[in-house]
Amino acid sequence: MNPAPVPFWPTALAAACAPCSGIGLARFAYVPLFPAMVAAGWVDGAGAGMLGAANMAGYLVGVLAARRVGMAIGTARTLDLGLLLVVLCFAMCGIQGGLWWFMPWRLLAGVAGGLLMGLAGPATQASVAPERRGLAGGIVIGGVGAGVSLAAVLVPLLVPLGVQVAWFGLAGLVFCLWLFAHSRWPTAPVGPAAAPGQARPKAAHMILAYGLSGGGLVPPMIYMADLAVRGRGLPLEWASGVWLLFGLGGIVGTLSAGTVVDRLGGARSYLLWLGLQILALALCLPPMPWLLAPAAILCGFVAMGVTAVVLGLARERAGVAAGAVWARTTASFAIIQAAVAFGLAQLFAATGESHLALFGVGLGLSIAALLVQLAERR
Repeated sequence: MNPAPVPFWPTALAAACAPCSGIGLARFAYVPLFPAMVAAGWVDGAGAGMLGAANMAGYLVGVLAARRVGMAIGTARTLDLGLLLVVLCFAMCGIQGGLWWFMPWRLLAGVAGGLLMGLAGPATQASVAPERRGLAGGIVIGGVGAGVSLAAVLVPLLVPLGVQVAWFGLAGLVFCLWLFAHSRWPTAPVGPAAAPGQARPKAAHMILAYGLSGGGLVPPMIYMADLAVRGRGLPLEWASGVWLLFGLGGIVGTLSAGTVVDRLGGARSYLLWLGLQILALALCLPPMPWLLAPAAILCGFVAMGVTAVVLGLARERAGVAAGAVWARTTASFAIIQAAVAFGLAQLFAATGESHLALFGVGLGLSIAALLVQLAERR
């Protein structure tokens, strides 16, 4: 028996605070902070890359644990836990303790992001009226782009006051978001990904392609601002502008993805998205600073819109069993992203911090994802 629908806008906006905090801020606010931490001598470039990788590894743990934790302590308490963990991690990163001090906090911030991303959307869609579930999902996922945009505006204002102040300011922002969301969380329980005895639909190509495309997106997700500052010689303020374009592109990508899937279907939409991803990564390679603006917009557009596209494709492939496919697809995405992120951190150090090598690997993985998806169609 489905629970009675809750007030739509308070619930949807509260739920949007979860990915806004756990992904938009806990993961992506680190990108404009990356060059500032290196410039302040808190970590070197390779170490900063390792911290980005640690966050992605933690996200994998959080995504895999989200349903179990939600079923054990309830949806609202899990969402509370996730946001308060983000506050704690930001506050602890405001203490200069070196690479190995930051590593567990960035890892735990990733776990929090996985918990929040794994529960907020499904719980919201289960809580609101059926005819508004699509809109609710778009609002919740749109929180990621909102968080990226907030970070792009806030970090340049805080960094001149010190890297420590920037971390503490982000902690305060997430605490304010928790105060707003705490009493408005969706409370619908999130059940198992698949019913007992339910057949597992075949979706190997889609799952592998999504994982490879996630790996291809690691360079812009971690190194985009550093590419602008230390790779192209732009001032930190301009790099934050590039990151703002990434966030704005993400908002447009998230809001338009559902419409594109409705018109073209999931399979064609995904091929379109992969083509745009290849173009976005290619624009990051030439040593021309002006290309970073369109590259950032396209990277944000594909990085955040692809989730909605692949979710639509999963529904086409699996119907009522889409939850089972989505669980495997999300795990593939997180596993490959984490592995690629650690590999790129090592590559960054081995190549003398070459951004060309990083974004070249991203481009190669993106092309591989397109080829895998084309192979399925053939």
